[in-house]
Amino acid sequence: MNQRTRVSSGSPYEPEIGFSRAIVDGRHVHVSGTAPIPRQGEPVALDAYGQAHRCLEIILEALREAGAEPEHVVRTRTFLVDVDDWREIGRAHGEVFSAVRPASTMVVVAGLLDPAWKVEIEADALLPG
Repeated sequence: MNQRTRVSSGSPYEPEIGFSRAIVDGRHVHVSGTAPIPRQGEPVALDAYGQAHRCLEIILEALREAGAEPEHVVRTRTFLVDVDDWREIGRAHGEVFSAVRPASTMVVVAGLLDPAWKVEIEADALLPG
Protein backbone atom coordinates (compact mmCIF):
# COMPACT_ATOMS: atom_id res chain seq x y z
CA MET A 1 0.00 0.00 0.00
CA ASN A 2 1.28 3.45 -0.91
CA GLN A 3 1.85 6.01 1.79
CA ARG A 4 0.27 9.40 1.27
CA THR A 5 2.33 12.45 2.13
CA ARG A 6 0.92 15.94 2.44
CA VAL A 7 2.79 19.03 1.25
CA SER A 8 1.74 22.38 2.70
CA SER A 9 2.48 25.83 1.33
CA GLY A 10 1.38 27.54 4.53
CA SER A 11 -1.66 29.07 2.84
CA PRO A 12 -4.28 30.17 5.35
CA TYR A 13 -6.87 28.44 3.18
CA GLU A 14 -5.39 24.96 3.70
CA PRO A 15 -6.66 24.36 7.28
CA GLU A 16 -9.78 26.47 6.77
CA ILE A 17 -10.97 24.58 3.71
CA GLY A 18 -9.28 21.27 4.57
CA PHE A 19 -6.85 20.63 1.72
CA SER A 20 -3.14 20.27 1.06
CA ARG A 21 -1.09 22.17 -1.50
CA ALA A 22 -0.03 18.77 -2.82
CA ILE A 23 -0.43 15.09 -2.10
CA VAL A 24 2.20 12.48 -2.88
CA ASP A 25 0.81 8.97 -3.30
CA GLY A 26 3.41 6.52 -4.54
CA ARG A 27 4.94 8.07 -7.65
CA HIS A 28 2.00 10.44 -8.16
CA VAL A 29 2.14 14.08 -7.09
CA HIS A 30 -1.13 16.02 -7.27
CA VAL A 31 -0.85 19.78 -6.81
CA SER A 32 -4.09 21.52 -5.86
CA GLY A 33 -5.52 24.44 -7.73
CA THR A 34 -3.00 27.18 -7.04
CA ALA A 35 -3.95 30.83 -6.98
CA PRO A 36 -1.55 33.78 -7.19
CA ILE A 37 -1.18 34.18 -3.42
CA PRO A 38 1.60 36.74 -2.95
CA ARG A 39 4.50 36.32 -0.56
CA GLN A 40 3.97 38.07 2.77
CA GLY A 41 4.11 41.82 2.29
CA GLU A 42 3.84 41.70 -1.50
CA PRO A 43 0.75 42.80 -3.43
CA VAL A 44 -1.17 40.47 -5.75
CA ALA A 45 0.15 40.91 -9.29
CA LEU A 46 -2.36 42.86 -11.35
CA ASP A 47 -1.60 41.36 -14.76
CA ALA A 48 -2.40 37.85 -15.94
CA TYR A 49 1.23 37.01 -16.73
CA GLY A 50 2.40 38.02 -13.24
CA GLN A 51 -0.40 36.06 -11.60
CA ALA A 52 0.31 32.94 -13.68
CA HIS A 53 4.01 33.28 -12.91
CA ARG A 54 3.25 33.40 -9.17
CA CYS A 55 0.95 30.35 -9.41
CA LEU A 56 3.72 28.43 -11.13
CA GLU A 57 6.29 29.48 -8.52
CA ILE A 58 4.06 28.07 -5.78
CA ILE A 59 3.49 24.88 -7.79
CA LEU A 60 7.22 24.40 -8.39
CA GLU A 61 7.94 24.88 -4.67
CA ALA A 62 5.38 22.19 -3.82
CA LEU A 63 6.74 19.85 -6.49
CA ARG A 64 10.29 20.24 -5.21
CA GLU A 65 9.19 19.57 -1.65
CA ALA A 66 7.53 16.40 -2.97
CA GLY A 67 10.73 15.36 -4.78
CA ALA A 68 9.64 16.35 -8.28
CA GLU A 69 10.91 18.86 -10.83
CA PRO A 70 9.15 20.58 -13.75
CA GLU A 71 10.22 17.77 -16.09
CA HIS A 72 8.16 15.32 -14.02
CA VAL A 73 4.89 17.17 -14.67
CA VAL A 74 2.53 15.18 -16.87
CA ARG A 75 -0.60 17.36 -16.75
CA THR A 76 -1.65 20.91 -15.99
CA ARG A 77 -5.04 22.54 -15.78
CA THR A 78 -5.40 26.29 -16.04
CA PHE A 79 -8.54 28.17 -15.09
CA LEU A 80 -8.80 31.75 -16.31
CA VAL A 81 -11.57 34.30 -15.96
CA ASP A 82 -10.88 36.33 -19.11
CA VAL A 83 -10.32 34.53 -22.41
CA ASP A 84 -8.22 37.49 -23.60
CA ASP A 85 -5.58 36.61 -20.97
CA TRP A 86 -4.84 33.18 -22.44
CA ARG A 87 -1.73 34.25 -24.35
CA GLU A 88 -0.04 35.93 -21.34
CA ILE A 89 -0.93 33.02 -19.06
CA GLY A 90 0.29 30.63 -21.74
CA ARG A 91 3.57 32.56 -21.98
CA ALA A 92 4.22 32.04 -18.25
CA HIS A 93 3.28 28.34 -18.59
CA GLY A 94 5.57 27.96 -21.60
CA GLU A 95 8.53 29.48 -19.76
CA VAL A 96 8.31 26.60 -17.28
CA PHE A 97 7.03 23.75 -19.43
CA SER A 98 8.01 24.40 -23.07
CA ALA A 99 10.58 21.57 -23.04
CA VAL A 100 8.31 19.27 -21.00
CA ARG A 101 5.07 19.88 -22.88
CA PRO A 102 2.73 18.12 -20.43
CA ALA A 103 -0.87 17.39 -21.33
CA SER A 104 -2.60 20.67 -20.59
CA THR A 105 -6.03 22.25 -20.51
CA MET A 106 -7.15 25.89 -20.31
CA VAL A 107 -10.70 26.53 -19.18
CA VAL A 108 -12.45 29.88 -19.00
CA VAL A 109 -14.53 30.13 -15.82
CA ALA A 110 -17.03 32.67 -14.52
CA GLY A 111 -14.88 33.52 -11.51
CA LEU A 112 -12.42 32.36 -8.89
CA LEU A 113 -12.53 32.50 -5.08
CA ASP A 114 -11.00 36.00 -4.93
CA PRO A 115 -12.30 38.44 -7.58
CA ALA A 116 -8.75 39.85 -7.96
CA TRP A 117 -7.45 36.50 -9.22
CA LYS A 118 -7.26 36.12 -12.97
CA VAL A 119 -5.90 32.55 -12.99
CA GLU A 120 -5.58 29.35 -10.99
CA ILE A 121 -3.40 26.39 -12.04
CA GLU A 122 -3.25 22.69 -11.06
CA ALA A 123 -0.50 20.21 -11.85
CA ASP A 124 0.10 16.46 -11.70
CA ALA A 125 3.53 14.85 -11.81
CA LEU A 126 5.10 11.40 -11.71
CA LEU A 127 8.15 11.00 -9.50
CA PRO A 128 11.13 9.33 -11.16
CA GLY A 129 11.57 5.65 -10.55
